[in-house]
Amino acid sequence: MGREIPEAAENLFLKEYWEKAGAKDSDLDTLSEDICRFCQISAQPVVLLIDEVDQSSNNQLFVKFLGMLRNLYLRREDNGMNSTFYSVILAGVYDVKNLKLKIRSDDESKYNSPWNIAADFNVDMTFHAEEIAQMLGDYERDVRTGMDIRAVSEEIYKYTNGYPFLVSKLCKVIDEELNLDWTVEGVQNAAKATIFNKNTLFTSLTKNLENYPELKQFVYSLSILGDTINYDPNNPVMEFATMFSIIKYDSSRKVSIHNIIFEEVLNNYFIAEQNIADMGKLRPIYNYVKDNRLDMQFVLERFRDLMREEYRKEDGKFLERQGRLIFLSFLKPIINGTGFYYVEPQTRDNRRMDLVVTYGREEFVVELKIWRGDKYERTGLEQLSEYLAVRGRHEGYLVTFDFSKNKADREPEWVEFNGTRIFCVII
Repeated sequence: MGREIPEAAENLFLKEYWEKAGAKDSDLDTLSEDICRFCQISAQPVVLLIDEVDQSSNNQLFVKFLGMLRNLYLRREDNGMNSTFYSVILAGVYDVKNLKLKIRSDDESKYNSPWNIAADFNVDMTFHAEEIAQMLGDYERDVRTGMDIRAVSEEIYKYTNGYPFLVSKLCKVIDEELNLDWTVEGVQNAAKATIFNKNTLFTSLTKNLENYPELKQFVYSLSILGDTINYDPNNPVMEFATMFSIIKYDSSRKVSIHNIIFEEVLNNYFIAEQNIADMGKLRPIYNYVKDNRLDMQFVLERFRDLMREEYRKEDGKFLERQGRLIFLSFLKPIINGTGFYYVEPQTRDNRRMDLVVTYGREEFVVELKIWRGDKYERTGLEQLSEYLAVRGRHEGYLVTFDFSKNKADREPEWVEFNGTRIFCVII
């Protein structure tokens, strides 16, 4: 049993004890004994927090120290449950499996290590809209903003997919920077502010693309090219992307970028590369905003002209793969700072990609489609009209990339289809 110490003197006693233990020269065995004694004499459970773990994981002494903590944990039943730290928190770890491989030696396989995961870890660490609403409810009881909790929580979830850091970040921006604008529009402005301001999460996200070329190509195929990819847990690139929460997959195992904000950050990353490569080809030289409203028809007409003028000599296969990225690169400086766009993952496949563009209080739905023959033209109109109906809209835009040698030279036009008006442009 531990020594009884008056509560008022406990902190001072423990401080002095630990300072004496740390002052003497000792090996890990002695340190292990000191930890046991320290935890036993404490009247309260002791929690150890270790930060920047990944930066230290290549230090062999640090790895041996973690192994010593692990052994203390395994021997708790013999030494007493209070013979070691109640919890050890490792901060700055991107994958505990890396530590497991470094800590555990081959001759220790008889141990049932806490890092030897015998069952899958299936706990959902993201917030759902209902959980966000509960947090906002607690906030509302204190601040009384009069917000529509359900509408705001659903909008936050729409942009973040429940990613904990992003949920907290949007709420922090609204609370501290947007004058408590707890509205749907306020959430959208918070998302824009978050995307356009540098933070460690986004830096880490893009740095991983730079450090891992295969991951970069995988994300590019998914985000920009609109490829349909099914999730395979045995694929190391997909496992890596899942570990960093870059991707998610639905019940049909179809993979998409984890959330709208990540999608925008990744698009911006690839767009920047495209703009550098094109050396100013895509700079907007016209006024696409009239009376504070975006003229999407004019945007698409000018994009068609630009493709004819600047890219007519390019190889067809190149344009088919890059057409969507070129359009996003063209669109971004036009709406930058005021507008916002994201891709609907539910509709993205090799044939189509629905882009939702917001500018001010207006929303534009633009479907980008690769030409696959005459019979698919009507399909494109049907798909877009159905999607518009789901969103409660009656007007949309259909951009078809036709890179065939004998493509028809048709002028852009408005088409009435199933109760909707669709502006059709063939590039």
